[in-house]
Amino acid sequence: MKPLDKQTLGKYEVMHEIGRGSMGTVYLGYDPFAGRDVAIKVAHADPFQEERAANRYRKMFFNEAKVAGMLKHPNIVSVFDAGVDEDVWYIVMELVPAGQTLYPHCTPDNLLPMEDVVRMVFKCARALDFAHRKGVIHRDIKPRNILLTENLEVKIGDFSIALLTQLDATDTQVLGYVGSPLYMSPEQVRQESLSSQSDIFSLGVVLYQMLTGKHPFLADNIAAISYNITDRAHVPLREARNDAPKILEYILDRSLKKHPAGRYKSALDLAADLSLVFDHIKPSEEDLSGREKFDLVKELSFFGDFADPEIWEVINASSWQEFYAGDTVINEGEVDTSFFIIVTGDVLVRKGEKEVAELTRGDCFGEMGFIARQERTASIIAKTEIYAMQVRASQIERASMSCQLRFHKVFLNTLVQRLSRTTETATKPGA
Repeated sequence: MKPLDKQTLGKYEVMHEIGRGSMGTVYLGYDPFAGRDVAIKVAHADPFQEERAANRYRKMFFNEAKVAGMLKHPNIVSVFDAGVDEDVWYIVMELVPAGQTLYPHCTPDNLLPMEDVVRMVFKCARALDFAHRKGVIHRDIKPRNILLTENLEVKIGDFSIALLTQLDATDTQVLGYVGSPLYMSPEQVRQESLSSQSDIFSLGVVLYQMLTGKHPFLADNIAAISYNITDRAHVPLREARNDAPKILEYILDRSLKKHPAGRYKSALDLAADLSLVFDHIKPSEEDLSGREKFDLVKELSFFGDFADPEIWEVINASSWQEFYAGDTVINEGEVDTSFFIIVTGDVLVRKGEKEVAELTRGDCFGEMGFIARQERTASIIAKTEIYAMQVRASQIERASMSCQLRFHKVFLNTLVQRLSRTTETATKPGA
């Protein structure tokens, strides 16, 4: 593969090489019209020497641009453009600072803290759920295809062999035995029809490897790997990592079921269970104590009519989330059943590119997701550092009857007030 001898591709300036993979070489580029740095992935020239290989390769290369271009999500690498400049094929993507992947953190001597691993895989599961609902199956989830930013945020990339489940008659796709053998699902190995649950299996393999530094199905050759994936059980998580909570072992066992019917029905269901793991991981010294949480919550208007024991029940039934300024708490278009109560800080409500409201301490958001499994109608962005209580219906159902009745009464009052304010705003002249 000779180095790129062009200083520009289309309207983009080409700086220098920053990465290399099986499909192409990635360069640091600059978009003078948007005024931003970008990553430019240039197709390797070698595959074009044989016509049949060239056609398959071109299909795979531009499949990435087409599929990823459909997916606008904070945990998926954005694709901005694609083109051909003379004999050079290229894709223009979001530049991920640092440009690391999860791969270095899959060895025993370089594991990340358990809570960081769970948080990262949780976000990957949410991103995959978003893709699946758009009709996209990734088919190649592995540590090298998940980028890691300087702030330890994850972004799924490389949709070159992704499968579109919703096609028109003109669409063509790469079919057959494709993917990375170590991370294939059993049905992928057997070249059977695939569903979103194939990605769930692959993500389960990534989770196991990041927790233990060992691959659950590793063997000396591809045939043995394939056999392990399709027929051999993995070593239970807590035999490989004795500090792992039982719930995490359950999540992995379910994700790695040999038959899709035994796995999570959706990546969102996987994410929901992963969100419960934090309650079982030993908290760090920086985490708020139970008394600190109670003192913060007791002053909120939402809990004004709650008895102290009921407040404790809601605290214990909630997941406490910390977000930093600029973090996305809820992404427009996602499906989730979480309801949030802001304990400290401020957030912005954004619909499309427009900011429509600002919420502060004591305010709530996510009501419609809590009562009906619907797509989020707006994004919530942390304006400042915030703490928020994340409440799910399934968690509240485990509380006492008096607590449940109190919670639902206040919740419905909050929802009515929100709808009233929305209606009032919508009926104002000029709205």
